[in-house]
Amino acid sequence: MSYQPIRPIAETAESVTLSRADFLRLSELLEDARDLAEVERISAKLAAGETEVFPFEVAERLLDGDHPVTVFREHRGLTLRALAERAGVSASYLSEIEAGKKPGSFDAMARLAGALGISLDHLVPSRED
Repeated sequence: MSYQPIRPIAETAESVTLSRADFLRLSELLEDARDLAEVERISAKLAAGETEVFPFEVAERLLDGDHPVTVFREHRGLTLRALAERAGVSASYLSEIEAGKKPGSFDAMARLAGALGISLDHLVPSRED
């Protein structure tokens, strides 16, 4: 994309009138700048070890409606019993959570998130309205 200067149609002390094309170009540049700032923010979090990138398959399974606990447990290579032991919950309770029969208490979900090394936010199942 070549540089094209913005040329105001009219100017006063309080306003500037632009062509629609210039306005749209400015809007796109602003959106690009916001996107770049977000990329830089996430890159800094990755470099600091404050966040993690998950494979596409994880996102795909979550979007398909698989239970987040199951998805992240399998992503971490854990059996149901191993995760239950790490989190200090019974295997039967974890099985009911993964099957959607029980929502899981806040305490249990927080312990599962800790055992999986992820944010509790990642374990909130997506809901279709």
